[in-house]
Amino acid sequence: MTLSLERHAQIAQLIETQGRATVEELSARFGVSEATIRRDLEKLDAQGAVRRAHGGAVAVLRATPEPPVLRRADEHAAEKRQIGAAAAQLVADGDTIILGSGTTTLAVARHLGGKRNLKVITNALNIALLLANQPEITLIVTGGLVRSSEQSMIGHLTERALSELRADKLIMGIRALSLAEGLSNEYGLETSVDRAMLRCAPQIIVVADHSKFERVASVVLAPINTIHTLVTSSLAPMADLDELRRLGVQVVVAPTK
Repeated sequence: MTLSLERHAQIAQLIETQGRATVEELSARFGVSEATIRRDLEKLDAQGAVRRAHGGAVAVLRATPEPPVLRRADEHAAEKRQIGAAAAQLVADGDTIILGSGTTTLAVARHLGGKRNLKVITNALNIALLLANQPEITLIVTGGLVRSSEQSMIGHLTERALSELRADKLIMGIRALSLAEGLSNEYGLETSVDRAMLRCAPQIIVVADHSKFERVASVVLAPINTIHTLVTSSLAPMADLDELRRLGVQVVVAPTK
């Protein structure tokens, strides 16, 4: 290993251990110029090993393994209800929408009552059950292999069904959201279905509570600028929301009670 590569590895390990480090601190520790450290941090940021910040760098927070959907139902429940209500307001009478699986999209589904002439496409069993008896909603369920922990349908049959469907809007949840690394999930087959959904609608709406920000999961779904609208809460980091707005993303902030 070259000296620079060894230094990169040590810098990444140090920042992961202590959470952050300044250029000045790293320069003194490794006995190289601040300009060299800045170049090191830029390379590590490009590799996703650290996240560049003003005056130094911070650790990339990895998303924890996702528990089953029923266990997640009570996580940030009030926040998700507010996000669901705000996202439902983006759905107009006569729309055709896709609702992905997850607890926050389920909260959106709970607020669709009263919409008229709505068509909903979903791969989520719990959402399908919730909407099945709504007289003003035409429900299309994708079919596929049931992933019981998520109450979702995945696999080749799901993706094939989606390839033949089109919608006005896609509303989807996400496991992790990072300005640098984009949207990511933990489970590859679920992510593959999400990619198929992205191809079905011209307007992409992501719903995410504050715990999803500044996190990276193991499977990349799409760049951050794939999002057209992000619906979150006032608990989300304001600096990230400002940057998303600068990138052209419409940000809807639901109040928290």
